[in-house]
Amino acid sequence: MGAFIVFIEKILLSAWNMICSSSVWMVFSFLLAGVLHEFLKPEKIQKTAIGSKRIAGVFWTTVSGMLIPICSCGTIPLGISMYYSGAYLGPTLTFMTSTPMINPIALLLAFGLLGKEIAIIYLITGFCAPMIVGIVTNHFAGDELHIGVNPKTKNHMHTFAGGADSPVQSDAEGDGGGRIQLEFEEPSIPEKILSGLHWSLTELSVTISKYTVSGMLVAAFIFNVVPQSFIQNYLGQPGFISLFGITVVAALMYVCAVGHIPFIAAIVASGAAPGVAITFLMAGAATNIPELLTIDRTIGRRAMLLYFVLVVTISNVVGYITNRLLMPGFQPVLDYDQTHHTISNANRMIIDFPDWLQALCSIVLLCYAAYALYKILKGAHAGKAV
Repeated sequence: MGAFIVFIEKILLSAWNMICSSSVWMVFSFLLAGVLHEFLKPEKIQKTAIGSKRIAGVFWTTVSGMLIPICSCGTIPLGISMYYSGAYLGPTLTFMTSTPMINPIALLLAFGLLGKEIAIIYLITGFCAPMIVGIVTNHFAGDELHIGVNPKTKNHMHTFAGGADSPVQSDAEGDGGGRIQLEFEEPSIPEKILSGLHWSLTELSVTISKYTVSGMLVAAFIFNVVPQSFIQNYLGQPGFISLFGITVVAALMYVCAVGHIPFIAAIVASGAAPGVAITFLMAGAATNIPELLTIDRTIGRRAMLLYFVLVVTISNVVGYITNRLLMPGFQPVLDYDQTHHTISNANRMIIDFPDWLQALCSIVLLCYAAYALYKILKGAHAGKAV
């Protein structure tokens, strides 16, 4: 019994560390997503490139995502908010791929710790991979390509999986029944901001936190079930590390592109193939369990599978090409003066949140998840009563 309690404690501690590492960015993303949701109405979004299948929409979300240094969990609220504000699936998944995969800080660290050859491949791939994800998902997606429109009310709907439809914006058209269309006063900017924050902090945050916290618990469980000696022995033999194997390891480690570049640089310096670094940074940063679970439950299973299969496939293909281009003869970066200089520059760009703020934001996420669980249990109890 004592061993079981220790095991549970390890899982909870691992999950807590994962939540703390991303909680501040998630809360910030909730606030930003609420504001964007109110100002980027579906009828406006769908007049732009990201509200269509046009490649221009995929291109601009790729570029914008590459410039934002937020972890994958921090991109979840922004990506889901984009989708439910009218963005097509392609630009949505493009943004959710490019943002955690690459950013200026990660690129700078890659240049100093992995060398210019890997850094250049990393930059090219960080741009091309999200573009491919967006274009392919726009082509192969079904009903989840974009949010639907209620045929009865002509209201744009936003539906979270397992929940009821609720109109988010009326087009103010008459229903043909002889009713008079009433004019309404355009809300002020402060009113719009408050309305957006109300939606984000009462609906979006509850749904996202439920799946994100659940996903982190699952990831923590897997991390503690898989023997650490296995991972250490596997990584201790870098010459035998396969591209697919490093993808699995990265997913288990809950990878952040910036934080794990020094780790993968050490693995490469110990003898691993250079393609391992590219595969690790691409697939690991964009294929964590909380993100996949959230996409599955808020957009759809097909969207999640398209996203997962494309990211894993592209990252492994690029890793293979990298090995073919740079091997044999690849030399890891050994210029420690340059490395130290690069890390110092990158550290100046990294926002380091205090522990108390991380803990506070983590508690907020846990409260949202607990409230979501309470609603599920309450609904189940009401169903039994009926």
